[in-house]
Amino acid sequence: MKRKLSLATLSASLIFTNFTIAEHYKIAFGSCLDQEDPQPIWNSVFKEDIDSFIFLGDNVYGDIPSGKLNKMHEAYKLQSKMIPSWLFKKNVEVIWDDHDFGENDGGASYPLKHEAQKLYLDFWKIPSNDVRHTREGIYTNKIININGFKINLILLDTRYFRSDLKQTKGVKPVYLKNEELNATILGNQQWSWLTEVIKIKTDLTIIATSIQLLATEHRFEKWSNFPKDHLKLKNLLKSQSRPIVVISGDRHQGAIYKDENIYEITSSSLNKTISSVYGRPKEEDKYMIGEMFSGENYGLITVDADKKLIDLEIKDIHGNRVRYKTIDIKKG
Repeated sequence: MKRKLSLATLSASLIFTNFTIAEHYKIAFGSCLDQEDPQPIWNSVFKEDIDSFIFLGDNVYGDIPSGKLNKMHEAYKLQSKMIPSWLFKKNVEVIWDDHDFGENDGGASYPLKHEAQKLYLDFWKIPSNDVRHTREGIYTNKIININGFKINLILLDTRYFRSDLKQTKGVKPVYLKNEELNATILGNQQWSWLTEVIKIKTDLTIIATSIQLLATEHRFEKWSNFPKDHLKLKNLLKSQSRPIVVISGDRHQGAIYKDENIYEITSSSLNKTISSVYGRPKEEDKYMIGEMFSGENYGLITVDADKKLIDLEIKDIHGNRVRYKTIDIKKG
């Protein structure tokens, strides 16, 4: 049996504190959810008896080449009928990626980002007194208290402030490093906010980012396309005395990575896999643990507050564990 008491405090962002008495706390998460395709994976997520679900971006596919938001309106309407109602009885958190931001691979230069943010806040029923209604960007954080074991859940916005990408020309463009002095992913205001909220004393920090942090060896969007911000974030996370779990999406594949005290688990996609007649080429990365998984999948973090153990799992459409890693908080 679980007893929950919610308190709220205002700081640089709106921080919600949930107090939960339970043996285990389960956070499921995933990305890339097409409103026009079936979503059978929710059957397996339901059986997990989760406490929370985090949408990691591309939660609808509403972008069109013109950048207009006509399709976004319709995408949200359809998605409201697709996501099961039981999920919203849980603690639901959400960030966006390009396809629910409004422009494929879009960033700060997207002209309709203000309107896209309003659509996002309305669809996800973000309370009217939440700072995200009066501040640019959808970043926020939340403290989860599990019988005295505290988690700082930090949700980043990697779209609203991001500088333009640089890329090669051709049918299969490769993204290049943007090494301009002022090139950024988070922007100045979000960086200032992040450096403060990460100081909150907790047992575990979970950071949600729509694009991958640790993986550097693929040709798609990733933090390392912006070397200054990439190094800045990794240094910030490595300076913490506690383990950091990064959760990410975007890739239409799932994998687990580790670099010192940083563990990253990528879950993608919930219902939109990318395949070909010849299969996907094998992907390698020096920080990857094992191999990538290309089928429909969701991520699961199970916190054992008493034993101070964190299980990181990627599960397939049937709920079978296909990748995993256990973190012992006592050992770091």
